[in-house]
This record gives sequence, structure tokens and C-alpha cells, in this order.
Amino acid sequence: MAKKVVTDLDLKDKKVLVRADFNVPMKDGVITNDNRIVAALPTLEYILEQNGKVIVFSHLGKVKTEEDKADKTLRPVAERLSELLGKPVTFVPETRGAELEKAIADMKDGEVVMFENTRFEDIDGKKESKNDPELGKYWASLGDVFVNDAFGTAHRAHASNVGIASNLESAAGFLMEKEIKFIGGVVENPDRPLVAILGGAKVSDKIGVIENLLKVADKVLVGGGMTYTFYAAQGKEIGKSLVETDKIDLAKSLLESANGKLILPVDSVCATEFSNDVPTEIHEAIPANMMGLDVGPKTVELFTKELQGAKTVVWNGPMGVFEMSNFAKGTIGVCEAIAKLKDATTIIGGGDSAAAAMQLGFADDFTHISTGGGASLEYLEGKVLPGVDSISDK
Repeated sequence: MAKKVVTDLDLKDKKVLVRADFNVPMKDGVITNDNRIVAALPTLEYILEQNGKVIVFSHLGKVKTEEDKADKTLRPVAERLSELLGKPVTFVPETRGAELEKAIADMKDGEVVMFENTRFEDIDGKKESKNDPELGKYWASLGDVFVNDAFGTAHRAHASNVGIASNLESAAGFLMEKEIKFIGGVVENPDRPLVAILGGAKVSDKIGVIENLLKVADKVLVGGGMTYTFYAAQGKEIGKSLVETDKIDLAKSLLESANGKLILPVDSVCATEFSNDVPTEIHEAIPANMMGLDVGPKTVELFTKELQGAKTVVWNGPMGVFEMSNFAKGTIGVCEAIAKLKDATTIIGGGDSAAAAMQLGFADDFTHISTGGGASLEYLEGKVLPGVDSISDK
């Protein structure tokens, strides 16, 4: 890897700034899923083993007003992190100032300080989100080296990633290293054959990904709501299915330029309305009074067959409305087919697909599940991610 990793840094006696992705779901101040905190532990534990001082920070949600601060504090995260690390985490409810500076100055080797939600700096002129140079410089002044382990924000140039890295020697944490290796590897140097599976509702959300993957993948299998925009481009009956009429010409040109690489569903699970409480039917051509809400059994068979022999598989986006049990079978079927592949590197590109795999109990059957939805998509598009680009080169 061309970027420095945490193992390349001398950490002993150093104040190590760590940008983590602790943007966890919360309800009434209680964390409902701590996966992102658990995912950061290997990097934090390694720094502590090397006798570094860990100063960890993150954003949490969007903060637009003073009122938002009440339920966007990182205090519950600091408490959970302390439990998981099995040691005290000193929480400083500030993003700058004397209290934070003193807490850091008083640190001994192997101790952990966490400061407040970086987005609190967005209330006065979006200093975090707009990468205010003074803020980046100030945060950098609090440490000796910087470790960026927050792939989930790597597609954004913020003061807490790019701003700090511009002023300090920096390296990727272990989580960031994995994302660069697996997601970056798909685009740059995959083991072949490479099969990409793309789902989700809209072609417009995935245009760049489809275009880029058609260049690098051996096959691109398409499911989800965007199927029907491609169907419309082929002149097929789509009934009341979701369609982006302004993207039909684009879908047509993608099909023409794909040279047979783009593979569409051959049947759909249909209903008369967007509801789990109405009868379903399976159709190849969708009746005028119905809409396609999942790929059908023949499509699952077809996609399973197309996956055979693949050496690398990347999947982003569900095959149907998987939150409703009547329209989850396609996603389950594709998830099972990928999970059963032997000798293949299997990658989920974050977002709903990651949620589906975890919900369905297949998480352990994949080589890598990305922690970044938007960042994964932009990486698969072949875009330069500022959060990755700003890490010091080896």
C-alpha cells in the first residue's frame, strides 16, 4: 500500500490523534448498535500497546443548531468505548480550549482521551464540514502524529481528516487500511473474473459506479428498483414500477456500451401497491396494475449461475424492498449465493447491503464488509477520496 499505516509510525510516548468513525445509531442517548466502535478497537489497542497516548474523536450526525448538541454528544460513546477497552476513557465535552488542552497535557502513556463531536464546530460557519484551515491546524497542534481510521468520511474533505493531515505526519488505521486494500483493490487490481452486483432504487444514484465497473468488471449484475429504468430502455412492460423517465436514454446507452456485460433480472416479485400486506405474483412482463418490488426466483438462479467461478465479487445495494419480508427473498438469495462461493474475495460495499448481510446472519461469510456507504460508492466510481489521499505516502 502506498500510504503509511499505523504500524509505520513511532508511537511510544507520542500523543496520537485518532479520527474514528463513531457515527453510531442512538435512541434517547442509548447506543442501539456499537459495531463502529468495536471496529475501531484493533487500531486503538495497537497504539496503547505501543505506549502511545490516544486522543480519539469523531463526528456524530449533523449538528445545525445549539439544540442539536443535546442528543449529539459523544459522551455515551466514550462510556461504551471505556467498557470495550476495559480502561478509563476521559471525556472532554469540548472541541477546543483550555479544558481540552489540559486534559491532553496531563496524559500518561497508555491513556485515552476523547473530545466532543467534531460537528459541534459546524454551528458557527461549518468549520468542520468546510475544512476550515485554522481549525485543522489547531486540532493538529494537539498531537504528535495523526491516524485516520474513519473510512466512512473519507469521501469528504473535513477539518478532522484532511485538515489535520495537512499539518501532521499521518497514517491509516487498520480499518482504513482494509478498506483501501479491498474496495480500492476492486477498482485497481482485482483477481479475475470480477463480478459486481448493484442494487438500489435509482440509476441516478449509481450511474458513476455502473460506468466505472463496466470498465473494470467482467460482469455487472443489476437488481433493485433501477431494474425498471433499464426495462423501460428496452421497451419492456414495467406496469407501475419505479422508473426514472429522465434516465431512460442513459440506461439505453449503458446497455449499448456494455457489450453484454450488464445482466438484468428476468423476473420480478410484483404487487399492486408498495405494501407487505397485499398478495404477490411473479411476472416477467409486469402487468399494468402492478409494480416490481423484488427480483424473482429465476433471477436468483440466473445470478447464482453468473457468480460461479468468480474470483472477486463486490455487492452494493439490495435486490428489492428487503425491509418487507415479502420482497426480501431476492436479497437473501443473492446474499446466500455470494456467501457460498469458495476461493473468492467477497466484498460488500457498505450501506443497505451491509445491513442486509448482518440482519440475515451472513456477515461472517464475506471477506470484507465496508464501513462506509457513500465512501465505498465513490471509491467504486474510481474517484479520489480526500480522506485517503491526504494520508502521508510511504
